[in-house]
Amino acid sequence: MTETAERRPLKLYFHPFASFCQKVLIAFYENQVSFEPIIVDLGDDTSRAAFEAVWPIARFPVLRDEARDRLVPESTVIIEYLDLHYPGPVKLVPDDAEAALTTRLRDRFFDFYVSEPMQKIVTDRIRPPGRADPHGVEVARALLRTAYGMLDREMAAQTWAAGEAFTLADCAAAPALFYANWVMPFEAHENVAAYFRRLMARPSFARVVEEAGPYRGLFPT
Repeated sequence: MTETAERRPLKLYFHPFASFCQKVLIAFYENQVSFEPIIVDLGDDTSRAAFEAVWPIARFPVLRDEARDRLVPESTVIIEYLDLHYPGPVKLVPDDAEAALTTRLRDRFFDFYVSEPMQKIVTDRIRPPGRADPHGVEVARALLRTAYGMLDREMAAQTWAAGEAFTLADCAAAPALFYANWVMPFEAHENVAAYFRRLMARPSFARVVEEAGPYRGLFPT
């Protein structure tokens, strides 16, 4: 990224270790879309205040498109926005309506049924003493087990999450499965494991993983 900020109207507010931010980064890297990276540290008062001035909800990622004077929050919406206004060779949301519907469904699957329970398990580890939620964690683990089983059956006959093309759904799947495997390994789900290996070999996600490396100490064990 050697272009100046003036030639890069897109500003991405994010953190390299956050799964939903990684989801968006994959989309940027797949189509080599230039952007100005603005890393947000919510634990730093100055960084948080600067981000809240842009997006008071203070949840990332958030995209700012200076050229269109648009603020775009939420990972899925950002990827759809990029696909619409900054397209590249990889079509992340299919033009065909039925295929697009399948892609969006798979995207929601990974966000709600893999990322969400994974995050429940992780955040429970950093709760104050006496505030743990073992029942909630077990519910989250049960949901992950169900999601693994469903995904294992789906991936028996296809290469990527929504078929034979890499899409928005795979952008969602890669970080979701990366962290989920840390908290609850895939174990006997061989098709999930094979799919995950394909994701890890994808250059866009390999880059995301490498860039997140310095922050791995943030992950609670």
